[in-house]
Amino acid sequence: MGTRSTPLPGVGTQYDFTTEAGQHISVVVHHDGRRFLGFYRADDPDTCQASVPLTPEEATSLAHLIDPMPLEAIRTDGLDLVTEHIPVSSHSPYTGRLLGDTRARTRTGASIVAVLRRTSAHPSPGPDFRLAAGDTLVAVGTREGVDALAEIIAGG
Repeated sequence: MGTRSTPLPGVGTQYDFTTEAGQHISVVVHHDGRRFLGFYRADDPDTCQASVPLTPEEATSLAHLIDPMPLEAIRTDGLDLVTEHIPVSSHSPYTGRLLGDTRARTRTGASIVAVLRRTSAHPSPGPDFRLAAGDTLVAVGTREGVDALAEIIAGG
């Protein structure tokens, strides 16, 4: 059992994984954030039985389902803090607007500590950072604060 990565020039990277049962699974990560899951025959590792294309958002959702130990809460000095990934959809009222327009910390007490964008991460974004559809906000705060922030970003 192990993972092998192979650079695909002009495309991205292919990650191959073989389960203990001998099933060969491949994930191709394109430079633009798209992913493809491939399932291969055990007796012929070059024959793809099925391929499933995933958007970055779908890949994130699938990863959260598979991860057996998600980071749900961090305990600091007796305070319960949570870290959440909040997607910015094309329907969000903040798509195309500045992060400062959300007034996230003032309204919820939660902090946006990073913005993940397709193939790059933007740690500690300032109020002049412009949000885009497909971004994922990394927020830290109380459960109530982070949930309130998710509602705001979704337009609720």
